[in-house]
This record gives sequence, C-alpha cells and structure tokens, in this order.
Amino acid sequence: MKEGLLYSTVLIHVYPTESLPADIGLKQYRSAAALRKWRASSARMRADRQGVAAVFNIATGLAIWCSEAMTLALVLFVAWRHNVRNEAYLYWGLGFLLTGIGFAMVALRGEIPNVLSIEAGNAIALLGQSAWVAGFLALDRKRIEWWALLPPAIWLAGVFLPWVNSDYSNRVVLYNLASATGATALAMAVAAGDMRRERTRIKLMGVFVLQGCLCFGSAVTMALTLPSDIEATNLGGASAMASAFLLTIAFAFTCRLIMERSERHLRALTLTDSLTGVLNRRGLLGYFDGIQERAHNEQRQVAVILFDLDHFKRVNDRFGHQSGDAVLTAFARMARQYIPNNIFGRMGGEEFAAFAAVADQTEAEAIAEAIRTEFCRLPVSTGEAIVPVTVSIGIALASSIEANIDKLISAADRALYAAKAAGRNCTVTFGEAEAATPAPATPSSTAGELVPTVDDQVEALRRMGTLSRAG
Repeated sequence: MKEGLLYSTVLIHVYPTESLPADIGLKQYRSAAALRKWRASSARMRADRQGVAAVFNIATGLAIWCSEAMTLALVLFVAWRHNVRNEAYLYWGLGFLLTGIGFAMVALRGEIPNVLSIEAGNAIALLGQSAWVAGFLALDRKRIEWWALLPPAIWLAGVFLPWVNSDYSNRVVLYNLASATGATALAMAVAAGDMRRERTRIKLMGVFVLQGCLCFGSAVTMALTLPSDIEATNLGGASAMASAFLLTIAFAFTCRLIMERSERHLRALTLTDSLTGVLNRRGLLGYFDGIQERAHNEQRQVAVILFDLDHFKRVNDRFGHQSGDAVLTAFARMARQYIPNNIFGRMGGEEFAAFAAVADQTEAEAIAEAIRTEFCRLPVSTGEAIVPVTVSIGIALASSIEANIDKLISAADRALYAAKAAGRNCTVTFGEAEAATPAPATPSSTAGELVPTVDDQVEALRRMGTLSRAG
C-alpha cells in the first residue's frame, strides 16, 4: 500500500497530468482521469494558499499603516480642539485620516469595485498629501495655494487613460509621479516659512526633497526598464517602505519645529506685557546692553526716556479701569512708533520707558516731545466718552562708555519728578553731568533742563514778531 502511494506521488511530479503514460495500471492509481483531477485540485490549493498568503501580507501592511494613520489623526484632532486657532493641526489630522481611508480602500481590492479601490482609493490617499501641504501653509498663516492639489489631480488626470488603467506597472509609475509632486509641494510649503529663525525647517525640507527624488527616481526606473508586474510590485513596495520611513522622520522634525515655536512663544510671553503688547520691565532691560554697544559703535549717546501718564488714578476713578486699560494700550501703541527699533516697554502701572542711541540731547528731546505732543492730540475713546490724558517725560543721557542702566534709570526718574513738579505735560532732561551725579536723598523739583514745548516756542516767536514790529 505504501509503495503504491509512493509510486503514485512520483508519477504525479514526474509526468504532466495531461500526458500520463498509457500503460499505467488502474489498480495502482485507479485512473488517469482521477489523477488528473487530483493533480488539478492540488495545483489550485497551492495557488490559493500562495494567493491568500500574498493578500494577507499586503493587507497586514496596509492595516498597520491605516491604524497608525488613524491614531495620528485622532491625536492631531484632539490637539486642534485644544487650540482651534491653529488650523495646522486640523489639516494634518485630515491628511492622516484621508491617507488611512485611501489605503484601506486599496487593501479592499477584490471586495469592492475596482473604481473605488484603485482610482478613488489612491486619489484619496494623495489628497491626504494635499492636506499636509495645507497644514504647513496654515502653520505660517499663509493662504492655501492651488498647487497643493496637484498630487490627486495628476493621478486622476492619468489613471483613466487606457494604457495606464489597464497596466499595473504604468499605474505604479503614475502614482510615484503624483507622490513625488506631493513631496515637492511639501518642501515648498516648509520653505515658505522663516528659514533663518527656524533652522529645523532646513532639515524638514531636506527630508521632503529626498522623498520626492526617491519617488521620481522609482517612476523613471520603472518607465525605462518596463518591469513585469511582480518586479513592479517589488520596486513599488521598496519605494513605499522608504517613503514611509522618511515620512516618520518628517513627522519627528515637524514635532520638533512645533516645540521650538512653542518655546519661543512662551519666552516672548515672559518678556511681554500682556495688556499693552509691548515689552515688560524684564524684556526692556534685556535690550540695554545691545543699545549701549550700538551707541559705542556709532559714537552716539545712550538715552533713557521715562513716561508717566498724568493723573492716571483719576482716569480709573472717573471712567473705570477698562477705560484706564484703553488709555494705556493707546499710549503704548502710539509711542512705540516713535522709538527707534521699538525698544519701548511698560515698567509698571502707568509708567513706560524707552532706550535709544541718539546723536545728542536735541534728538532725545525731539523724540520725547513728538510723543508728548501726539498723545495730547490723541482722542482716547472709551465708547461713552473721550478721556483727556497727558504725559510727563524725564530724559537721562550718558556716553556709551559711562552708561550704567541703574544710574540712568535713577536719573531719568529724577527728571520725571521734576517734570511733574513743573506742572506736568512737559519734558525735563538730565544731561551727562547731571545723570552722572549721585542721587540726592530728596529729589529736587527744579533740577534738570525743562524742554520748551511747541506751544512755548510758538508763543516765543509771536513775541519776537511783536517786538520786531514795535521796533
């Protein structure tokens, strides 16, 4: 019995079932027809097992990618819900969602119509790349450009051509070309941001350029070599694995870019006054060394200018604290426009300060008087009334070599005290000599040099004209 079975097996492998020898006895292997039937059944079973294994491997890979894409989409949607003003999270989440849906439709080939699995599935996956491009543009608050939609547009424009639609290799070439276009669009979107300030963008752009070259190179190779379907599958699979690896690196660089931007934003919050948007005391003092170095290089003087809004407590008591906040904001917005390089900040309460490198005392006084005069004419509306407010100013000057931040602020504060004593709404200047003297125990109300106002100068000219006519 065992010998007969062995002999039958040998015959099955040695002789084709279509041409079995005529002298084979029926007792050993029953009949040639039965053997041919068994041989055909065995071949179908082996083919089915191989086909199932291949589909299972492809489906497993796509299922893993789809689950990862859906997970990242969920994380990004949660991040967007936490900060709805940042639309980049929304677009990136949509990108991963569309990619996951598209590849899931590709994995269902044979279970759903080919037009959904091939044409629509790949188009939706490429639309995910377009959403990623939109996310990077939204990160820099730029409008979405038309070229962001090129990847799915290229696929849909070519996939319905007869020589593409009916040939698997040509479809793979087309998809790689569309994917290379998407990678190029991603690199362009990343490069549209501030490359000098955010150095991580250079690395991120390099990853997308490399991905684009990889996809384009794969498409050109397949177009020139005309591979079989199996070779096209292997080449396309290798390209897809490399692209997935590069995409993982790009996602890590994107996370780093967002973290660096968040750190920079938090650092700016610690140096900025939340009400007025100008520098706070800490942020302003951090610029003094830079102003001193600039003044030394340009052979100029260092000027510290202090501003104090007159009778500000009365404004709060009469019009309310919201009106007081409106006055502070209006003054800060107006004054910073007159300060070179916007080195202007709020020292606390209703007191502001500015640092400037000036040619001489006249330039410092011109800056201060321009701010004081403009603020007098500035109507501060609170919705119910116009709030009349003025400002007193104190200036302290020092050479770039002898400039000391503590001494200059102290001298400017004494000059401001003198301006208040002189009747407010005026400017008093301490020159280099007065600014260098130690602060007295009791500030003098007559110290410093009172800067003539524009009205005083106009009145003086009128008197001179009157005297000249009388003479």
